Amino acid sequence: MENATASNRPALGMQGRLARICGPGFARPAGAADEVGGVPARWVAAPGTAADAVELLRLAAEHDLAVVPRGAGTKIDWGGAPSRVDLVLDTGRLAGIEESADPSTVEVGAGTPLRAVRAVLARTGRRLTLDPPSADATVGGVIAADEAGPLRHRYGGPADQVSAVRYLDAHGAPATVSRGADVTPAQLLCGSRGTLGLLLSATLRVRPAPPSRIWVSHPVWTPLEMHDLVQGARVEAAEPAAVEVDLPAVPPRGQRRVAAGTAGAGTLAIMLEGGPADVRERANWLVDAFGGDAHATGRPPPWWGRYPAGPTEIAVRIEAPVGELHAVVYALRDAVGAPVAVRGSAGFGSVQAALPGDLPPGRAAAILAALRGVLLARRGRCEVLAAPPRLWQVTDVRGPRSHRPRAVALKQHFDPQQRFAPGRLPDRE
Repeated sequence: MENATASNRPALGMQGRLARICGPGFARPAGAADEVGGVPARWVAAPGTAADAVELLRLAAEHDLAVVPRGAGTKIDWGGAPSRVDLVLDTGRLAGIEESADPSTVEVGAGTPLRAVRAVLARTGRRLTLDPPSADATVGGVIAADEAGPLRHRYGGPADQVSAVRYLDAHGAPATVSRGADVTPAQLLCGSRGTLGLLLSATLRVRPAPPSRIWVSHPVWTPLEMHDLVQGARVEAAEPAAVEVDLPAVPPRGQRRVAAGTAGAGTLAIMLEGGPADVRERANWLVDAFGGDAHATGRPPPWWGRYPAGPTEIAVRIEAPVGELHAVVYALRDAVGAPVAVRGSAGFGSVQAALPGDLPPGRAAAILAALRGVLLARRGRCEVLAAPPRLWQVTDVRGPRSHRPRAVALKQHFDPQQRFAPGRLPDRE
């Protein structure tokens, strides 16, 4: 008898089966809020234990259900729309914080809100150095999205903070990967966006919380000014924990250059951490070195740790050598034909740009192709993180074809049946 697909097979009491695994009240038909990149889901289930998650994935394999893991859902659309979504696997109950004998690490359940981990560690004067802009994100979501904030300048991204991960493969089989193995956590799950496995927990590095923080800000009006400030020895000599830039749209024609904080003016902000006296001394030195309108405050700028793109815009992550970042921003402006908002870690070479969400698909593809051409010549890369659903149909949005063989190989190795978020990673070259 021919095997029917999940899309045309009768429900056959699937909700009841999901409820028997997860418990009453933790399995339901999907609603409009459960869409993934505009693709409607069929069911939502929230396993309470790793054993429940194993059973869910085995059930999904038995009935050919496409699964999309979801934490808080803050980045559920990142990476594009899957070709189908049968089961949204909510990780909210796979939460918890387990202290280890080593005070420099902590094991955290994938569904644990990052803010909860911070609150627990703060009681003992410790912190994670993960500071993603998504305030309500879960630990699993941050790792799956490879989401980093300003502190990446000193400590790197999620892959640098993870020493081990526990996950389930497409058949529900558990596995653990530690740093130093042939396949690192970064290669395996960081940035995979739910396409290779279900993260159960991660062991994260923990560091002492700094006694004091100060932000030194300086206005910038052009990408070149940003480049000159960041490339100057003054910034690194101050031993910054983070170096961020905010480049909004250029002010209307005729508007004169004024101090940072006024509409149209951008800002370069440097965060310093350490003991109060030491931080104050470095901040004063940096203000004097910058001169002009530089100033130091005990609070970050209002845009600090926030993404530049709104919910209806196209969010593009750009990575380039620090010394080439300004040229890439200029090239992006030329490709769009107008200024675009750019914000992120100028000292690390990783920023986000916000493109108009109403661009025609062909125009969006042309802009991305031009940007990628410039980045290729400068050893950089870019990817579309979020966009209106209609734009995910444009092949070029997903990146150049030269990157496909590795993505295809990963998907075929870890998920040959296309169980997790099918269509987000190419299944063929």
